[in-house]
Amino acid sequence: MTPLRESFLRELALRGMAERTVESYVAAVASLAQHYQRSPDQITDEELQTYLLHLREEKHLAPSSLNLNVSGLRRFYDLVLHRPTDQLERLLPHVRGQTRRPQIFSRGELEQLFTVGCPEPKPRAFLMTVYGAGLRLSEACHLKLEHIDSARMQIRVELGKGAKDRYALLPPRLLEELRAYYRAFRPVLWLFPAQRNPEQPLPDHSGQYMFWRAVERAGLRRKGGIHSLRHSFATHLLEAGVEITVVQRLLGHGSLSSTTTYLHVQEERLAQIQGPLQQLNLPPVTPPQPVTL
Repeated sequence: MTPLRESFLRELALRGMAERTVESYVAAVASLAQHYQRSPDQITDEELQTYLLHLREEKHLAPSSLNLNVSGLRRFYDLVLHRPTDQLERLLPHVRGQTRRPQIFSRGELEQLFTVGCPEPKPRAFLMTVYGAGLRLSEACHLKLEHIDSARMQIRVELGKGAKDRYALLPPRLLEELRAYYRAFRPVLWLFPAQRNPEQPLPDHSGQYMFWRAVERAGLRRKGGIHSLRHSFATHLLEAGVEITVVQRLLGHGSLSSTTTYLHVQEERLAQIQGPLQQLNLPPVTPPQPVTL
């Protein structure tokens, strides 16, 4: 391990960065060094910007992936090489991507997903947990039996995104489903253990596969990956009148701006809304008199 990498890892560890974030940031710096076949402290400012153009125009990275590289490089040049922050913001700008509203499932589609799409108890319990508690995929995969608090009707989510703990909803219908699942499978440690090694949690790709298989069986149109269940959870809560700050807390969002993504309604809901003009007490329209010449 080079001294620069070792120093970078130490700085990130001191700031409590999540493991995946550390891996992504280190990979961003390593890719830069590999591209120029030189140590990152020997790369010029012009070469840095040329590299970003390479990622965008030749590698065709999505804005989110490009910004992840930018964040990793900024952190390295700030924490290890001690470059001024304002200078790095000009040198390594974040890219503005298109704002796309998340696609969600209607309540009827979810009923179809959990019944027709999930004939087996484990996929049904897993997907109902993701939607019913509004969890991220990795959070659902890493649930333990001790995290299910039936007395308080809550689910404890440990070390979610940003290494934060929080409590999620445990609806009565989900608790019934989880109890039936437990009686059938008797998991010991992990609520949803891996198929081949029960001492390990369900891998993320297995949870994603359960979702795609259920969507296909239910005959539903694809609306993104399993994260669309979390999108649906948030949108349905807001449509039911739950305060946005409460939804923010349930989702584990650090910023309210992340939660405002869900401030939209489904098309069928739009058709039911009456505009303010409809509420005015106006006389009926009088048909115009025919004009005689």
